[in-house]
Amino acid sequence: MSSAKSEAHALLAQITPTEALGTWSAPGRVNLIGEHTDYNEGFVLPFAIDQRTYAAVAPRTDGILRVVSTFDTEPVAIALTDLRAEYPAAARNFPEWAGYPIGVAWAAIQATDADPAQLTGLDLAFASDVPVGAGLSSSAAIESAAAVAFNDIWGLKLDRDALAQIGRRAENEAVGAPTGVMDQMASLWGQPDEAVFLDCRSLEAKLIPLHFAEAGLALLVIDTGIKHAHATGGYRERRDACERGAAAFGVSALRDVAIDDLPRAAELLDEETFRRVRHIVTENQRVLDTLELLENEGPRAIGDVFVASHASMRDDFEISIPELDLAVDTSLAAGAIGARMTGGGFGGAAIALVERNIADAVTAAVTAAFAEAGYRAPTIFRVTPAAGAGRD
Repeated sequence: MSSAKSEAHALLAQITPTEALGTWSAPGRVNLIGEHTDYNEGFVLPFAIDQRTYAAVAPRTDGILRVVSTFDTEPVAIALTDLRAEYPAAARNFPEWAGYPIGVAWAAIQATDADPAQLTGLDLAFASDVPVGAGLSSSAAIESAAAVAFNDIWGLKLDRDALAQIGRRAENEAVGAPTGVMDQMASLWGQPDEAVFLDCRSLEAKLIPLHFAEAGLALLVIDTGIKHAHATGGYRERRDACERGAAAFGVSALRDVAIDDLPRAAELLDEETFRRVRHIVTENQRVLDTLELLENEGPRAIGDVFVASHASMRDDFEISIPELDLAVDTSLAAGAIGARMTGGGFGGAAIALVERNIADAVTAAVTAAFAEAGYRAPTIFRVTPAAGAGRD
């Protein structure tokens, strides 16, 4: 049993003597390419990672939903019959983390017209080894673990696409983070050695072989330790700029703006909004380029696309920070095939695709560069494409 899974069961035992029904878990995710394209109805290419969030679940007889976490060991409870009337407004009274699983319960009830009075009350205890605030979607891991648990226990019979939408609704409306659906889809759809190519307009998902291990490659995550939060202003400002850009072209989303349209965009938009639009349009193309390179040339060919993506996020979307830039630049100087920041930005993590036999050398170089710059030491670890959410 993993340490996080054991911690979830130990925490559950502290709040209830009732025997657990079981454990459900969901992974975090790394986004290989396609940043901020999801809410623009574009393309993304994430994969589920081998770090997971676990929910140990026990039944209750009083119709109460109670959640507790190793993040915050003070339980948070609400009657299931109150969810429809009081949510999502009631989320303001809860710690932010609790809004995710309770929001999922609310969104699941809304999506299925289930009668809350007929649903089994539950205690859920969460523990995780997904780093929080690192751009690895710890929030979607909580949502997806809760979603598959509710789906199984309450017999909701929802498919993974529907569960992903429930997770997104919880994050958007209960927590107030204006994110897209990529994170939930990656956490639910993931498979070993494969990425999830997602069309965020149609929600069509396709598994894409990566062959990292076969090629002798490793993917490093370089966690700067600087927390980001999607519910704060920088993310919303970027999304608003994208909506302004789409409106200027008379389209519903920047998915419908092509690279050939960028000269016209420069004429229509103010300079800052144009740069935001340029990032989305070129990033969408980089996702498609990555697919073609993986299929025709293999994973060693995608490094330059990583580098171009990071430059776009740094200069056009302006969501990088000096620590992320240093992580990327140092990784490349130490021999990485490609490197880029990943996630929503304003903190979090970078990724570096490296030859497996130089992973330790790249790790040492980045650690030394951070020390020389006076930054806090980064946390650097390898991630492997892994299975999506389910019952353990």
